[in-house]
Order: sequence, then C-alpha cells, then structure tokens
Amino acid sequence: MAESIVLMKDNKINEDQSGLEGGATIHKILPFFTPLQKHNQGLSEQRQGGMSSKFHHWLGFEELFSPEVWRASLAELFGTGLLVFMIDTIVISSLETDTKTPNIVISCFVALLIAILLLATGPVSGGHINPAITLSATLVGLISVSRAIVYIIAQCIGAVVGALALKAIVSSSIANTFSLGGCTPTVVTPGPDGPMTVGLGMGQALWLEILCSFFFLFPVWMAFDHRQLKALGPVVVCSIIGIVVGLIVFISTTVTSKKGYAGVGINPARCIGPAIVRGGHLWTGHWVFWVGPIIASVVFYLYTVIIPSEHFKPRVIKE
Repeated sequence: MAESIVLMKDNKINEDQSGLEGGATIHKILPFFTPLQKHNQGLSEQRQGGMSSKFHHWLGFEELFSPEVWRASLAELFGTGLLVFMIDTIVISSLETDTKTPNIVISCFVALLIAILLLATGPVSGGHINPAITLSATLVGLISVSRAIVYIIAQCIGAVVGALALKAIVSSSIANTFSLGGCTPTVVTPGPDGPMTVGLGMGQALWLEILCSFFFLFPVWMAFDHRQLKALGPVVVCSIIGIVVGLIVFISTTVTSKKGYAGVGINPARCIGPAIVRGGHLWTGHWVFWVGPIIASVVFYLYTVIIPSEHFKPRVIKE
C-alpha cells in the first residue's frame, strides 16, 4: 500500500543544496526506483525554475506516457481485484458458517490477506491497492499526481472486476442477502409498521471512517520511512499493516454492534466495486466511504508536516 522509498544521504545533493540549507546534511526521501542521476537532474531544474518547476514535477504529466507507470498500474488493478474478491468472500463465508464470533474470523483472515497482497504488489507498484494510500503518497511527495490518477483508476477498475468475479460464482440469493460484501452504513429491512432503516447515522459512520483511516495511515508511514522499513524489513512492516487493518475491522464491527452497518471501509475502491456491480442500497451513504479516507489522508499529511524529520534524540547532560 505504501510506495517503497529509500532515504538518501548523498554528498552531491548536500553540496548542491548547501546554499539553501547552509551546508547542513540533507535527508531526502525518494521513491525507491528513482535513479540518483534523474533526481539530481530534477534538483537542478527545480533550482532554475523555482516553485513552478517543483509544481511541474509534482504534477508529473510525463508519467501519463510512461510504460513503467502503466505496467505498475496493472499490479494495482489485479491487487485490488483480488482484495475485493477475497475480502467479500471472507465476509460472506464467515457469516454463512455457524460461528458465534464471525467478526474475529473476518479480522484474522483480512489481516493475513492484506499482508500477502502487500508483499506481492509492493515490489511492482509500491503496493497501494487503496486510493487513500495513493492520495497520502501524493500529498507527501512520494509519487506524482499523474501516477496517482492512473493508480486510482486502476484500483477502481480492479474493484469492479473483483466484484464481478464474486457475483459470477455465488448464487443470486447470497449476492442479494450479503450485497456482495459491500460497504453500507444502513440497510432497509421489513418492520412491524413497514420498511425501516437500520444501521449507523451518516455522522457516526463518517467519524468512524475518518478516525479509523487516520489510525490505519500510521503503520503505512512505516513503509514510507526507509529508516523503519530497513530496520524492520518488508515482511514485518506488511504484517503490522495487515494486523492494524484486521484490528480496525474488528473494532468497527464490534463497538458499534449495529445491524445493517458493514464496518469501516478505509478503502474507497473496495467499496465502489460492489456498489457498481450490485447497486441498490450500496449507493446510500456511499460518499462516506470516500470523504472519510480523503479527510484522514489530508489530516495525516498535515501531521507529517508538523512532526520533525529526524527521530527524537534525548539530550545527554554531562556532569
């Protein structure tokens, strides 16, 4: 989910930027596959062009014509498709089985699934498979706006493909009963006095989406930060992200205990796939599953701007 990055401490970069930074050591976070020569060229162009050049590099229009970006987007498409298919299958299977705690079963399997998909797609595309992660990576400057647009489109298409694959293998009664495992804050059920809406209010659902998405982005930052990624290793980092997602699923489905609420989405693409394929009440309150993660991504970006770039080092008092 997070773009693999590398922390570079290069003498040439330090020398080139010494005029701006007073000769201090510069720690630059770069996308993992960005060649040093290309980055140095970018620094030179940015010095010559100023803010307009930086903005141009952030937009990255040239990446719209890059075969590498489109090949990487295929990993996002297939990864998100598998994510939707497997998660929705896990949800339906867990609720269909005669278990007393389906939310625990769902949480454990989701954690394992997320870790596997991240390890599989990470070396190819950075392993986003989530528009919220792509937006966060764009805001912090790890990927360009153009690459982000390509990724998000691929993720949404993959989610639709995954939902179509699920619809093709389950019966129509199961598809209707479980709404293809889609995201919904409320459902309409028969009541003593006619149809009634059950679930969470839109305000509650939005707050849950914002808070859980913000919490989800913290372990993702471990993958953004090369220091932590190198110290822990990709397997550990991906496993931590998977465990956090599983924990969020468990909390959102347990604390609320509301019939009709399917739990937080924290992934707009996962929610839009079943909504397009199944339709109906899945569109009711669908905006919550987009607005919540977007707000969380912006707030998390502001958090990364405020925090120091270096780890805290306690002062040593010499006697």
